[in-house]
Amino acid sequence: MRHHKKGKKFGRVRNQRKAFFSGLASNLILREKIQTTHPRAKALVEYTEPLITKAKRGDKFSRALLSSKLSKKALEKLFKELAPRLKGRKGGTIRIIKSGRRRKDGAPMAFVEFIA
Repeated sequence: MRHHKKGKKFGRVRNQRKAFFSGLASNLILREKIQTTHPRAKALVEYTEPLITKAKRGDKFSRALLSSKLSKKALEKLFKELAPRLKGRKGGTIRIIKSGRRRKDGAPMAFVEFIA
């Protein structure tokens, strides 16, 4: 039974799942808007919001923590552009916009983007 188990597995083992979310978060930070399936979008928001909160602190320790979870380009953009821009917000920096269903398999799709 999955009582109190948080998050979805997306048919991947732990290492693959970590790499999957790392890549999705890096792409979201670099492009600031991506399209993915709705369940992935919801999980991505849960993964990315704490990263943004840590980046808003802007210290060396938070940079070291985030360097293992994001690519170098995404890390630089997060600290130089996004964190100062989102500094005034206490939370809710990412929004999910539903965009219908995928034509091929009918999966619910959504856009994920930064608010400010």
